[in-house]
Amino acid sequence: MRQILLIGKDGQLGQELLPILASTGEVKSVGRESLDLANPEAIAKIVADVKPNLIINAAAYTAVDKAESQKELAIAINGTAPGILAKQAAEIGATLIHVSTDYVFDGSQSHPYLETDPTQPLGAYGESKLAGEKAILETQANAAIVRTAWVYGVGGKGNFVKTMLRLGADREELRVVCDQVGSPTWTGDLAEAIVQLSDNINSETTGIYHYTNSGVTSWYDFAVAIFEEAKQLDFPLKIQRVVPISTSEYPTPARRPAYSVLNTKKISAILGTHPPHWRQSLRKMLSELATQG
Repeated sequence: MRQILLIGKDGQLGQELLPILASTGEVKSVGRESLDLANPEAIAKIVADVKPNLIINAAAYTAVDKAESQKELAIAINGTAPGILAKQAAEIGATLIHVSTDYVFDGSQSHPYLETDPTQPLGAYGESKLAGEKAILETQANAAIVRTAWVYGVGGKGNFVKTMLRLGADREELRVVCDQVGSPTWTGDLAEAIVQLSDNINSETTGIYHYTNSGVTSWYDFAVAIFEEAKQLDFPLKIQRVVPISTSEYPTPARRPAYSVLNTKKISAILGTHPPHWRQSLRKMLSELATQG
């Protein structure tokens, strides 16, 4: 039975990965309370102690706006730590799966980004994630980097879907950005894809992959869809109107890519299937959330 080290067990993706991984091997899962990713010695020690065959890094510094003022911490967790994991993986012959982001791109493109397209982050968060990618690739480890975007799930402290449901329960009107487009990605689908991918990584399949749900939408249209689906499931909602606004009307410390659509053909060829459509997966997530109360 293979030994698996899952980093980031308490995040929304980690919570989806844990039960799937448990059926494929013996899992040691760690979160912030037991592993400080800003501590290189702690990272090396956990790998040495577990001696895993597979390492999945689902942890990250994800506070996009705070990263602008906490660049050193973001680089330590998102940039330096993945490189250490890759180095340790290479030394013991383990496979590493690392999760990255669409924020490595500037969003100026008008067609889905390929894994080989030039990167140009707009802010500190994207810069830190790109640093992590480069650190992994420099080690020549048996590793796969999975870039994803617009991630949401039942677990974790917060995401766009759960935020909309919370605000929609208290307000009759919400203003949501309509000029940023991407592909919402359910952690349930992403976790399944990562586990399947982990079985197919070898010297010929290492490198970068893109995975999101299929289809393209804006944050505004995503919000409208969330409320439409949630009302059918009898979520308690007061929301009556969703008003589309421009990015300039909702300023944030960090700039966001206007276009975050990723081309998923490469990973689809490995998995033998295309990702489900985002609306289908949104419906599944909301049904799961409703069941949990």
